[in-house]
Amino acid sequence: MKSHPRHHRTRSEAPLRRLPRRLRWPFAVQNEHRAGNLYLLPAKIVLITGCSTGIGRATAERLARSGFDVYATARRPESLEGLTQIGCQTLALDVTDDSSMAGALDTIDRERGGVDVLVNNAGIGDYGSVEETPIEALRNQLETNVVGLTRLTQFVLPTMRTRGWGRIVNVGSISGKVTFPATGYYSASKYAVEAISDALRFEVKPFGVAVSLVEPGPIKTHFDQSGLDRLGQVSDASPYRGFNEVRPRRSSARTRARWVDSRGRRSMSLA
Repeated sequence: MKSHPRHHRTRSEAPLRRLPRRLRWPFAVQNEHRAGNLYLLPAKIVLITGCSTGIGRATAERLARSGFDVYATARRPESLEGLTQIGCQTLALDVTDDSSMAGALDTIDRERGGVDVLVNNAGIGDYGSVEETPIEALRNQLETNVVGLTRLTQFVLPTMRTRGWGRIVNVGSISGKVTFPATGYYSASKYAVEAISDALRFEVKPFGVAVSLVEPGPIKTHFDQSGLDRLGQVSDASPYRGFNEVRPRRSSARTRARWVDSRGRRSMSLA
């Protein structure tokens, strides 16, 4: 049998070593410029919004400890205390203010040459019936959860497209798939995030930019409790008081926020 000489690939032809699985998704970027090969390159400069508490803060801590260069942001920079000790850079960033977003991105461009990964995590939640929730609360939720996320994405995309790679991670919610009483406006904002993410994924893929959508269920943070506290302030005269009465009950395993109807019967629970 005739033997064939072994082909030795040059250094430029050899695929880059694959990242450990725990760092691949969603914080690795795909570069498909070389025909026939798929490369995974480490994305180093990560910008995260809404890092004062909860998912944003935990993500910043995890990525910083994993070797990423993290810019953790929030409207109030003083709320980011402690993140600098683990290697994060902290900046003020308000997703409802164009000048605030532009200023933060200018700082990152000047110091590090741009953003490799954007994590759109900032969000607010106001719960209440469709009829009685002030329309200003709806505007505030859409401005933060939808418009702010979209505007910051618009700011970073030109650089990512020019460079030919990048990743955008949008933090949505299970409320973008399932809607419960008194969460209509919050769910509307999260349905919008899902729709925008799906459209954006197809639009920017040809430019080497990947889009991820994370839709977590209930998580033990202060976020939901703030919305539930507002529900408890509904007037006794409200025809929707049955949906708005939230009575926390403790179980041996965990704390549940239970929805109680006007007759005291549990209609559903958030655990």
